[in-house]
Amino acid sequence: MDGYGTVLAIDGQGAQEYQTTAVSCLKGYFATAAPEPGTYDVEGAVITVRPAPDGEHARFGADVAVGHRQLRRIGALPAACTRPPATDPRTAFDVFWQSFEENYPFFAAKGVDWHAVRLRYRPLVHKDTTRAQLFDIFSRMITPLHDAHVLVQDGHRHYGTARPGTVVPTEELNDKVKEFVVERDLAQATGRQDFAGGLITYADLKQRGLGYLRIARFDGYAGDDPSYTAQLAELDRALDAVLTPARTRALRGLVIDLRVNGGGSDALGIRIAERLTDTPYVAYAKRARNDPADPARHTRPEPVPVTPYHGPRYTGPVALLTGGSTVSAGETFTQALIDRPGRTVRIGQPTQGVFSDVMVRNLPDGMVVWLPNEEYLTRTGRTFDGTGIPPQISEPVFTDAEFAKNRDSAFDRAVALLRPAR
Repeated sequence: MDGYGTVLAIDGQGAQEYQTTAVSCLKGYFATAAPEPGTYDVEGAVITVRPAPDGEHARFGADVAVGHRQLRRIGALPAACTRPPATDPRTAFDVFWQSFEENYPFFAAKGVDWHAVRLRYRPLVHKDTTRAQLFDIFSRMITPLHDAHVLVQDGHRHYGTARPGTVVPTEELNDKVKEFVVERDLAQATGRQDFAGGLITYADLKQRGLGYLRIARFDGYAGDDPSYTAQLAELDRALDAVLTPARTRALRGLVIDLRVNGGGSDALGIRIAERLTDTPYVAYAKRARNDPADPARHTRPEPVPVTPYHGPRYTGPVALLTGGSTVSAGETFTQALIDRPGRTVRIGQPTQGVFSDVMVRNLPDGMVVWLPNEEYLTRTGRTFDGTGIPPQISEPVFTDAEFAKNRDSAFDRAVALLRPAR
């Protein structure tokens, strides 16, 4: 694979992932062959491998993600993939460090000298280092990154950090905020509907001609069915119920609330963007690190299109509410609306600042590490990793003072901006 530190071994049974670095090769997921040629199922996702005419290259895609990855045929598995890996603590350390060294794009932006990190922590690891001690060392190594897409996991135990001053979404935070919004902002709203197990909420606001759409995640919409097909069907059902012809004719403004959004599938975000335009445009371009020795080298940026949906759409003014708990796919959806034709204004606080699909890397001792390796570019080539996407209008978002005084300044500002003139 061009970038991603990955080799795929494909046969009639399926596709076996091998996760490679200069010092390791470890088995990753196994995707079972599906009935359609070149299609494979893995953990609720469907991946496709489409050969190029030359027979030496192919294009890899996943239904839950946007963009594609390029494959090049090789004659055999790398030698390291054919022998069992060592599982001692120092080998695990080396694979952990090397996985970041070859794939992580943001050391310079974060001000982290990863080679100095190795010099500091590798001498602490020896053959008698316990699993708990190694987990603690890994945790200390990633802390300065303050990257919500970086995580070390050992069974049920996991560790990661967020951008300072922000809170990563949890079920408890989502429930608290939803209750607050319902009781305060939607107290006089009509037609409130919950979809996708409560992850999507719509209401017509008391201000005539204004609607409110809250999206808490971009996955988990279909209960126990993890497949993207089921998620998309539930999302379309919700949007069909919300964007009826009568409502879209009456709407003069739509508040979309992503202030607590835990991310999920970028493709579902693009689906919503398709419901908000009648003109094709490019959401963003996506690229990945592809040179282990040079963090400035990337794959060719691939534009991700937004094509108007064939069914009900709303194309009027949008006020998009964001904050530090707007994470991952919530941020790529936010970025997809930056160049949306028509009026879109961002209100609140900067998003979390993590956009990439997450690389899940197995370590030889059984631990797992998550890390990003991609960038999402605006049409001018800008990325928002680390800093998050800034609002155009700053307002506090779910602070203690806001809760204490029963205020929702960002929501009120959105309503004031969208309210039609009399």
